[in-house]
Amino acid sequence: MASASNPQSLFNVFVYGSLLADDVVIALLKRVPSSSPAIIHNFHRFSIKGRVYPAILPVENKKVNGKVLSGITIPELDILDKFEDVEYERKTVDVSLTDSSDTLMVEAYIWADQSDPNLFGEWDFEEWERLHKQSFMKMTMEFLEELEQPNQSGSI
Repeated sequence: MASASNPQSLFNVFVYGSLLADDVVIALLKRVPSSSPAIIHNFHRFSIKGRVYPAILPVENKKVNGKVLSGITIPELDILDKFEDVEYERKTVDVSLTDSSDTLMVEAYIWADQSDPNLFGEWDFEEWERLHKQSFMKMTMEFLEELEQPNQSGSI
C-alpha cells in the first residue's frame, strides 16, 4: 500500500460495477476522474442474490471488463472504502489497459467472502443501468448524507 503519510499519494482504482456510471462517481467524488478502459484477468464478475451491485473474485481463465479511475486522492479513496464497506477488501491487483495492453498496478475492491453462496451467474452493467441505476443513485445520496453528518453514536 502507498504510504498514507504522504498526502500527495495518488491511486488508480479499477471499477467494474456501479462505479462505471459517471453519475455515481460524481455523487461520491464531486468530479469525474480521468479513466481508461481496462481488463482484470483471472477474475469473474458475479451477481449477488438480493443485491443490485456485483462482486469480483478470482476465477481461472475468466476476465472482467471495467475501467481504471486515475489520480484518486487519499480522501477520495477513503470515501470509496466506506462506500464499498466491509463486504469488499481493497487489494492491489494487475490490470491490462485495453488501449495499450500496458499492465498497471491498481486498487480493486474484491468480494471478501470467497465461498459466498449468494454469488451466481454474471452481472450485467447495461441491465443494471436500465433497471436499478435510479434506485441505486437514491441509495448513494443517502449514504453521502450519513457520511457528512457528525457521528451521532457515543457522543456525550
